[in-house]
Amino acid sequence: MNRRQAAGICSRILVLASATIVIAILAFIICEVVGRGAGSLTWQLISTTPSYLNGTIGILPDIANTIYLLLFSLVLALPIGVISAIYLTEYAHPGKIESCIEFAIETLSGIPSIIYGLVGMLVFCQLFNFKTSLAAGACTLAIMNIPTVIRTVQESLKTVPQSYREGALALGSGKGHTIWTVVLPNAIDGIMSGCILSAGRVTSESAALLFTAGFAHSLVPLSEALSSPGASLSVALYVYAKEQGEFGVAFAIAIMLLIITFLINLAAMMIAKAKKKQI
Repeated sequence: MNRRQAAGICSRILVLASATIVIAILAFIICEVVGRGAGSLTWQLISTTPSYLNGTIGILPDIANTIYLLLFSLVLALPIGVISAIYLTEYAHPGKIESCIEFAIETLSGIPSIIYGLVGMLVFCQLFNFKTSLAAGACTLAIMNIPTVIRTVQESLKTVPQSYREGALALGSGKGHTIWTVVLPNAIDGIMSGCILSAGRVTSESAALLFTAGFAHSLVPLSEALSSPGASLSVALYVYAKEQGEFGVAFAIAIMLLIITFLINLAAMMIAKAKKKQI
């Protein structure tokens, strides 16, 4: 066995060991959460609202608020992030302006979420008079997720071969038409990755929402959701675990967060696969 073969075997062992550790960590987290929360996860818990008079706990408003925040924030963040990534990758020329934009994106992606919450409270709740509401929380989460979307879409756009663009342009297609019909369909994996990462951050964020969206456990219709305060599942998990000591309910909420994350990943994979078949 020569040195090259030995290096190849060592690399495979390291890759397999790393993958095994990652899978083991994921399996441990899932088993721990499910083991501690399965007994408290009942239909009554997920289908009712909390009642202080009857002393019952229900997380239906928290599930609805999480879905509202997810939809509203992604509607705001995805178009801005994708368009910004297209500009930086396809149109921008190297220079001071592009460097400033790249620096701003890097800085925004590293700011702690508690600072986003504080700024969101000052800007959206007070300056724009949104008050404590899901609209203020969704706008804050959208700003938090824009750098993530830009980075993932940028990297995906860079993986599209330049020959695809040159071939489309040689056939008489314009720059915008080439991006829309050739580049974006081949970069759908990166766009879906950005969507998944953004959705995961929305469902798991609590610090910023405590400042902007509040922690009300009331169920409101979609038409009034933006103007009403509400707690997401992550905020409810914090409240029940740290403020009320209901650890069984907290782990049951954690199971719901895992289920929502799994469904988001599954939906994104199905959408990406369907888009690839259309190419």
